[in-house]
Amino acid sequence: MEDLTPELLATLQRAFQTKFRQNQKLKNIQKLVDLGDATYQQANEYAIEVGEILASVFKENLSSENLPNGRMYYNIAKKVVEPMMVNNHVVISDNSKAIQTLLNHQAGLGIQGQEPPLNQDKIDGIITRLSREEHFDDVMWILDEPIINFSQSIIDDAIATNVDFHKKAGLNPKITRTAEGGACDWCRSVAGVFDYGNEPPDFYRRHRYCRCIVEFNPKDGRGIQDSHSKRWFS
Repeated sequence: MEDLTPELLATLQRAFQTKFRQNQKLKNIQKLVDLGDATYQQANEYAIEVGEILASVFKENLSSENLPNGRMYYNIAKKVVEPMMVNNHVVISDNSKAIQTLLNHQAGLGIQGQEPPLNQDKIDGIITRLSREEHFDDVMWILDEPIINFSQSIIDDAIATNVDFHKKAGLNPKITRTAEGGACDWCRSVAGVFDYGNEPPDFYRRHRYCRCIVEFNPKDGRGIQDSHSKRWFS
């Protein structure tokens, strides 16, 4: 049987690149990065937008009709879905690294932002779930909100990676989690500003449709900056 994955992957990649290049919100966020005015608020918005783009690309280009026997077999998901999710990781990680570097420099730290590791477990979980169903249309929902959630989690992983890096460098990083409007009781219970290491259990966890924002600004853990000498005092 002819391998349909190369053509299918190419279709997804073309559709993603077209939507990505044309997206005005992503362009506006990139302008803020270029101007040095971006924060993790923009990093979160960027991740959600990129996640929504990929989810829409999957929805518009994958169905039981264009899959053998109407099923997303494991090997197909591995060759088609995984590369697109890895690409989201790369795109979002690059943006978060640039924003973290900006924040570091604004805090008087001459260090580069750190890239988060790829969460292969989340990718494997989605691929395995897709391959279990006899008909792709019955499980295509997993390529919608869970893809956006995966994209958001890249920012959470970026923050976790960078606060750990700062702590090991002898700094005292603080992390903020903000509960967005309509947040559930659990999300409200873990909202607040915390010293790294004292945040609540499962601080970075997200449920489906969670739009709470996790932020990290290295200057928050540096005390007060003298406006003339630019030195920091605790």
